[in-house]
Amino acid sequence: MSAENRSVPFYEVHAGEGPFLLLVHGILTGRSLWRANLAALSRVARPVVVELWGHGRSPAPEDPERYRPEALVRAFDEIRRELGADRWILCGQSLGAALTLRYAFDAPERVLAQIFTNSTSALADADWAASTRAHAPGLADVLEKGGRVALERLPMHPIHAKRMAAEARAALLEDTSLLDARGVARLMRYTIPESSVRRRIAENRVPTLLVCGEREQRFEPHRRFAEQTMPHLEVVPVDAGHAVNVEAAEAFDAAVTRFVAGT
Repeated sequence: MSAENRSVPFYEVHAGEGPFLLLVHGILTGRSLWRANLAALSRVARPVVVELWGHGRSPAPEDPERYRPEALVRAFDEIRRELGADRWILCGQSLGAALTLRYAFDAPERVLAQIFTNSTSALADADWAASTRAHAPGLADVLEKGGRVALERLPMHPIHAKRMAAEARAALLEDTSLLDARGVARLMRYTIPESSVRRRIAENRVPTLLVCGEREQRFEPHRRFAEQTMPHLEVVPVDAGHAVNVEAAEAFDAAVTRFVAGT
């Protein structure tokens, strides 16, 4: 089967002890996002690193429907079936968290537990969603026309990262060399505007850990909302910004391994 026609994005399974653990990155990163965490996570789980459409080794399908959040959730569940797992653990970062949370709400019977980090797109209110729907098509057009140069102008591009160790930043920049601007544009156009699960957060039925980067002030209202609204939630604050698992890898690993070992 050609890469374009694959029903699931690229993923790789790492050796480990315990249940499968799906790791889903945010926009403009890739499998290197989890590089510093894999050794620790492998002590309590078998990491499954997936790359979103248009990122890393995944293709950038033309069909808009494959970028819908619910379609990505179905693709992740197909990976679960390919692995032969009845249930597994989910972990999402940024946009990836919006997708893994949706998965847990849609199919809690297939989820042992879940972990997520700072994600405005996951917990955004109606005003944010409306603004994103209004502006996403224009931004997508800019990315499709501007290619790599336009991608590097986005504030979330790792080229602008200030709190990462040099080695981690270099690995992420290596991933960005594989970005397909068309795929990123389609995520902007079809995934992000529909990514929020804020209205569903009280549905949560599985043990959940939020490893929260306290330096990202804009996420603080979302953290408070989650603490007040989401059942089965534990919050571990970490001295880091948005990319918690990279900026504070040891603290992230300690929180996640303790949580997974206890589930």
